[in-house]
Amino acid sequence: MKKKTVFVCKECQHQESKWLGRCPQCGTWNAFEEGVPASDAKTPSLAVGAPRPTSGGKSIPLSALEVKEDWRLDAGIGEVNQVLGGGIVRGASVLIGGEPGIGKSTLLLQMAAKVKTPGRILYVSGEESAAQIKMRADRLGLARQGLEILVETHVPVITGVFERLKPVVIVIDSIQTLYNPDAGDVPGTVNQLRYGCHEILSWAKEHEAAVFLIAHMTKGGQIAGPKLIEHMVDTVLHFEQAAGEVRILRAAKNRFGSVDEVGLFTMDEKGLNEVTNPEALFLIRRDGELPPGIAVAPIFEGSRALLVEIQALTVPAKGGLSRISSDRIDASRVSRVAAVLEKHTGLRFSDQDVYVNVAGGMKINDPGAELPLALALYSARTGTPLPPGVASAGELSLAGEVRPTTHLRRRVKAAADLGYPKTIVPEKGGVSRIQDAIKAVWGK
Repeated sequence: MKKKTVFVCKECQHQESKWLGRCPQCGTWNAFEEGVPASDAKTPSLAVGAPRPTSGGKSIPLSALEVKEDWRLDAGIGEVNQVLGGGIVRGASVLIGGEPGIGKSTLLLQMAAKVKTPGRILYVSGEESAAQIKMRADRLGLARQGLEILVETHVPVITGVFERLKPVVIVIDSIQTLYNPDAGDVPGTVNQLRYGCHEILSWAKEHEAAVFLIAHMTKGGQIAGPKLIEHMVDTVLHFEQAAGEVRILRAAKNRFGSVDEVGLFTMDEKGLNEVTNPEALFLIRRDGELPPGIAVAPIFEGSRALLVEIQALTVPAKGGLSRISSDRIDASRVSRVAAVLEKHTGLRFSDQDVYVNVAGGMKINDPGAELPLALALYSARTGTPLPPGVASAGELSLAGEVRPTTHLRRRVKAAADLGYPKTIVPEKGGVSRIQDAIKAVWGK
């Protein structure tokens, strides 16, 4: 007998008996994918992806629980440890997404070969053959005892291998290839992703195994699949590409550490290499004075200070309609800083097209970058470059005040260590308004 099918909205899980262009519940367009109704299971205990009873019906007093000393494993890669908050937590689940070809599989294969544990590591591939993985491992110079490769997509077979090997660390490459015959006929659907991930995560939690799930990305830059998966896992990582061969590993969610940490890598024929001097990675060294529109900013990402170069350009607007182009700093922030300059310094930006960039491709959300952004805009608009050896950090209010930001002393020290002895900051004895900052830089 042919299986009944339904169409499930991948955003809100609303079900319809036929495909619809727009979900009547959440209003999302083109969100329906084919699946099977949960009611097809004869009993709740036989439903695909049904939760397993692991508590035995007994609660445990919080005071009676003990955390093992080895509850974190060394990933063998310092930048991965940095982003995860100090290492791989036993029983934790990590979802990592990134653009095609950016190096997700390479990063996790390197980690699987270097993680510090006497137990077994299982790399499950649904996209590459075992020979292809071996060729990549040989090219990267990777080899270790206890690393097993499984080329499989059927979830029941995968969990059966889990039971036999009892791995300590599991890598699934990728979740879009997972397939369970009882969750529909097509891999990659909402039901397949939801049930497949639930089966794997349930086993990992029960056996205290850390699991890494590789996910595809949508055209909009989001992790493909139902949002429910991001709620199910403990950590969500985004693997991004900056300028050139620089890769940035960034945490969007982390139950066991900070979400502000970033890991920095460079990519070459030997794989992903950790950046040994991240402070100067995004700086451009020049001979002579800086061109107008350039300002150096010591920003904070997690627990480290990085120096970046903010670049600004202003040109007369054509047709009387100005615009702001900024990819690496939020365009609304650039518009606000330009409005503060126009109000408190008399410079006019409303008739200018404004272009802002960050050298090296680093995306900046740090409020401390607002003062250097203002100085870069002022320099571009007036055509006067900043003096050499000057950096700045501070938050800018709508009243034109320069307000303190976090870790000012560490920012000043990081700038001084890299050849910027003068850092304009809003601390005691420093600047308090944007006019004061401009005077401190240009003396006028």
